[in-house]
Amino acid sequence: MARSFLTQDGSVAVVLIPLPAQDFDPTEVAVSWKVLSSLGHEVRFATPAATPAEGDALMVTGRGLDPWSPVPGLARFVGIGRLLAADGRARAAYDELVSAPAFVHPVGWDDVRLDTFDGLLLPGGHRARACAAISRATCSENWSSPPSPTGAPSVRSATVCCSRLAARTRRPVDPSSSQADDGAHLVLEQRAWRVGRLTRFWDPGYYRTYEEEAGQPAGYMSVEQEVTRALERPEDFLDVVPGTLMRQ
Repeated sequence: MARSFLTQDGSVAVVLIPLPAQDFDPTEVAVSWKVLSSLGHEVRFATPAATPAEGDALMVTGRGLDPWSPVPGLARFVGIGRLLAADGRARAAYDELVSAPAFVHPVGWDDVRLDTFDGLLLPGGHRARACAAISRATCSENWSSPPSPTGAPSVRSATVCCSRLAARTRRPVDPSSSQADDGAHLVLEQRAWRVGRLTRFWDPGYYRTYEEEAGQPAGYMSVEQEVTRALERPEDFLDVVPGTLMRQ
């Protein structure tokens, strides 16, 4: 699926994954990199200062996700945090990623020419500063994707979680790019918000990439609701059939 999405003839593609300096979600980045690489695609990275990025340490170790984490001397004991952090497969992929040459030697955001890539994958992160950084990068002039002779963007894009909010600033939008999501996305987000308020009570907004302002209803700033509002037609937000990769 990833191979046919990137190139019409199934050939090898060069994919760019832009990263903030810190706090990117290790699962979203490492697993995406591993899957694309296993399919034979070339994955490159870009960071603000052309230096290796740092994943969200809370998601990598689980340390800091327990109710007792603020207590001096107890933070090293990880309990609930093991369940809330990246799972074993994602951590293994992350361990491989941080030593990969393309990750260790990224290009700088200012040096990116998007027309030299076949695909763009925008990952997310729990902290707002991670997604906000991606938004700033993709608004740059040299990140514009010139249209192909058919009028469609020459670079196909895919987004993960809150990075869809960064992607909405990019025009024109490739209609074949990934716009589907799990119909239960808002429910899952709200569950994470509730868990975060209990296990990380001193930082209740950790799982809230963006929070509602006064007068906005609960869930208004969820990823699903933000993306739906940005669409020309709300019905274009497509559900994914549970347990499959097929759109309804």
